Amino acid sequence: MRVAQEERIRGAILGHLAADALGVPYEFHEPAELPEVVTMDPPPGFRRAHASTPPGTWSDDGAQMLALLDSLLERGRLDAEDLGQRFVAWYERGAYAVDGVVFDVGVQTSNAILAMRQGIPALEAGSSDDRANGNGSLMRVLPLGLWHRGSDAELCADAATSSRITHAHLRSQVCCEVYALWVRRLLMGAAPEKSFDDAVAAFRAVHGSASDAVVEFETRVWPENARFELGGSGYVVDTFRATVRLTESGASYEEVVRAAIALGHDTDTTACVAGGIAGLVHGVDAIPNAWLDALRGRDLVDPLLERLLRR
Repeated sequence: MRVAQEERIRGAILGHLAADALGVPYEFHEPAELPEVVTMDPPPGFRRAHASTPPGTWSDDGAQMLALLDSLLERGRLDAEDLGQRFVAWYERGAYAVDGVVFDVGVQTSNAILAMRQGIPALEAGSSDDRANGNGSLMRVLPLGLWHRGSDAELCADAATSSRITHAHLRSQVCCEVYALWVRRLLMGAAPEKSFDDAVAAFRAVHGSASDAVVEFETRVWPENARFELGGSGYVVDTFRATVRLTESGASYEEVVRAAIALGHDTDTTACVAGGIAGLVHGVDAIPNAWLDALRGRDLVDPLLERLLRR
């Protein structure tokens, strides 16, 4: 059954946040340490990550995703300085965080925010070091593909710019570009089984097959016919690959998110990046009611979501 576009947009945003919140208590655990069935409130005796954080609370992933969405809606364009200052406001005052409480800040993101606090321009704050390829820019880029009305080239440029604020290495940028193109194609009704390949083809068309961006993507992120084991680390390539593999089989939203968390380690981020795609494919009605009912911070997300839908 074809899902209406409004329901897919709701599914993407709320699917990202619900998956993030579901993954929070299980972060930093090996896969074998996880309970057989994960719930918002883990079973008694389980050693929760972020033990003082109430169940149903999204992490830095969700907060920064909402910061990007708010910036796009307010500014009407990708404004790197505005977005950078929203990250600073999140870090300093808990903007976009449930209860205003910030926890679990990534190293690269923290370093970039500290640089911006010292007056460094946003597009000079992120590290371009090869070792600075965490998933902190990929985890928040979802709204760009939902909001953007420009060409594929303009969408790629904005996705790369949004990454550079905290993660300036080309590898992180190209992951964000392809993910944003993928979101765009799913939003416009592309068949889920073809949408990722269509996004990659569009990425290659934008940059040219011999460009540094395409070479980086096709050698370091998504080599043709390569076989790899899925992992739940905080490395942007692991998160990107897991998202593609977990969503390409036609699995339900719930199955995708549970499988992402089952990879262990950076459970909230793997889950929210994959959950955004699965929510976009299946729509908001596919998200378990128990997860939506337990999701805190609806007063923060619902007004932004309604503004996005009106646009």
